[in-house]
Amino acid sequence: MLIHPNPDPVAFRIFDWPVHWYGLMYLVAFTQFVLLGRLRLRLPHIAAKGWNAEHIDDMLFYGVLGVVLGGRLGEVFFYGFSYYMSHPLEIFMLWKGGMSFHGGFIGVVIAMALWARKAGMQLTDVYDFIAPLVPLGYAAGRIGNFINHELPGRVASADLPWAMMWPGQAMPVHPSPIYQALVDGVLVFIILWWFARKPRPRLAVASLYALLYGCARFLTEYFRTPDYMVDFAGISISAGQMLSVPMVIVGVVCLLWSYRSAKTA
Repeated sequence: MLIHPNPDPVAFRIFDWPVHWYGLMYLVAFTQFVLLGRLRLRLPHIAAKGWNAEHIDDMLFYGVLGVVLGGRLGEVFFYGFSYYMSHPLEIFMLWKGGMSFHGGFIGVVIAMALWARKAGMQLTDVYDFIAPLVPLGYAAGRIGNFINHELPGRVASADLPWAMMWPGQAMPVHPSPIYQALVDGVLVFIILWWFARKPRPRLAVASLYALLYGCARFLTEYFRTPDYMVDFAGISISAGQMLSVPMVIVGVVCLLWSYRSAKTA
């Protein structure tokens, strides 16, 4: 059995201004977006569509706004509406954590649509380009959750070698942020990066990401203490699973549409 290291959430201070590990993980996420994006530029089928480094830098600005605004609003409306209505100033305290992936996902979808219109790019090409750049950024965010000892897992057997004593928990739990970083983040990245290395029908890469993430998140939610439970089609599932179901459905529908459209083109 392991013990959570419970590190100081403040990485360092610049004079009296604290720099939090959680914020640094977002910096890591945005940095890897740029680096991986530049690697994608080397692929012939990507370069043939006119992508360049300036596009990546420009998209990053829109993407940051989408992630931060969408992620925070998602946290407020999906998970903690009553709390944040009672503590409205805490909506702006991003350094404390509390960012919804599903809200950030919606925010990025909207932000990229705005950028595509400004840049005159095909929207489906934009979604396909950025999809492989998302999973590792997500994993970095989950590491930030782990450092902040957020999102504790469900109670685990003490015989489980990686069961962890979590701050504020009386029993050993599953280290769910690590599970989600590895499965929803790293594993999804490996599959999607391999898939995106070759030319695919338009929207296929983005659709596969929605499908893979939705399935992975639905699985890993079983090891995480749910924010709340809901009844879905007569089955009790967590809020995170409920929000992942539409991603799976949209992913499947769009993936089928993508390949059928390619055959009839």
